[in-house]
Amino acid sequence: MALQNHLPAAISSSSSAFLAPSNLGSSRASNASIPAKKIGVIRCVAAPHEEKTTYKTKVLRNANMAKLQAGYLFPEIARRRAAHMLKYPDAQVISLGIGDTTEPIPDVITSAMAKRSYALSTLEGYSGYGAEQGEKPLRAAIASTFYRDLGIGEEDIFVSDGAKCDISRLQVVFGSDVTMAVQDPSYPAYVDSSVIMGQTGQFQQDIEKYGKIEYMKCTPENGFFPNLSTVARTDIIFFCSPNNPTGSAATREQLTRLVKFAKDNGSIIIYDSAYAMYMSDDNPQSIFEIPGAKEVALETSSFSKYAGFTGVRLGWTVVPKELLFSDGFPVARDFNRIVCTCFNGASNIAQAGGLACLSPEGLSAMREVIGFYKENSEIIMDTFSSLGFKVYGGKNAPYVWVHFPGRSSWDVFGEILEKTHVVTTPGSGFGPAGDGFIRVSAFGHRNNILEACKRFKQLYK
Repeated sequence: MALQNHLPAAISSSSSAFLAPSNLGSSRASNASIPAKKIGVIRCVAAPHEEKTTYKTKVLRNANMAKLQAGYLFPEIARRRAAHMLKYPDAQVISLGIGDTTEPIPDVITSAMAKRSYALSTLEGYSGYGAEQGEKPLRAAIASTFYRDLGIGEEDIFVSDGAKCDISRLQVVFGSDVTMAVQDPSYPAYVDSSVIMGQTGQFQQDIEKYGKIEYMKCTPENGFFPNLSTVARTDIIFFCSPNNPTGSAATREQLTRLVKFAKDNGSIIIYDSAYAMYMSDDNPQSIFEIPGAKEVALETSSFSKYAGFTGVRLGWTVVPKELLFSDGFPVARDFNRIVCTCFNGASNIAQAGGLACLSPEGLSAMREVIGFYKENSEIIMDTFSSLGFKVYGGKNAPYVWVHFPGRSSWDVFGEILEKTHVVTTPGSGFGPAGDGFIRVSAFGHRNNILEACKRFKQLYK
């Protein structure tokens, strides 16, 4: 396109009038004698191109951030989903990838939050900063609801804005000099936060692992529980049950072995129980059901997947008073110091919702929503099983772990997205042992779950 077509009309016309020869002098010659001006030639000379320089500070980038591989898993999936929607703007894209809840929060819970919110507009009901550890009634309710008869008191509980946030705060407590073990596959926040803290070596492309992290392989062959006899001693052991992404749940006997392993090695278990209420089998819902666990474990959990609080943000971490560092100093005191330094406490409105969750009516409402998602899991499991796939998880967690032997997880993810417009999660995003699998989330409206399963059948029949 010619440059003049880009010029605004006003600029183009005025420039032409200015550059054209003028007859102004001849039209008025009979009335006035005006000295004629010599009109010369106007040249447009391009200014020399100046190299644009970007100002840089003298602050070095955190070298640990540079170790991270690509983007965090779920934003990367969101990026690919967005690109797909640009390519197919009319497609009905169904997202069964990121584990985000979809069903409304029960009214018994939101009404409590609304009441607390309105109270803030009154002199009697207003409150500002609260205790960083959480409001006393909520801490007591968490202790009595989830840890009754387990020796956990309200003073052991720290209310937060979610388990993911607490994982990073715990990393700050333990620092950069500790060694770390994770289930493989596992929730990416464990590994990424370890990298950011400086606990790891460089990423090793050939084996797709970071140096100095002990990857505890969890596959169908070992029942998704690591062979502890082959696991090297580490300071910290991340363990999630029911597991994200595999959906597997550790038995009482397995957790007893894990606690013994930690005690024999002087390690600390960070136990993630964010999906405990999805448990169908008679497996422990807390690590503290295992004798001796309070001396070697802490536990983090959340209302996110129970009450639909993924946006509200509310969770908790239990740090027993019996858990001590090698010098005898209580871990809880250091965690309390980090919480008081880095956090001003969970929203008082969210905490009102949390307290309502733990009322008899709230617990019943949460179980109903959890039951809905578990029905979704059954539909997804039945679909892939009918197509001849080996399917794991689903029974004790809202995730279905589907095996595509001999195939790359990202290739399967791309195939499903391209041909069915359904977003899943590639298993390799959770660790090298996850390659060859995809995770299908049961969080979705029922009609979307049914439609997605219809498309799966059309693709793989």
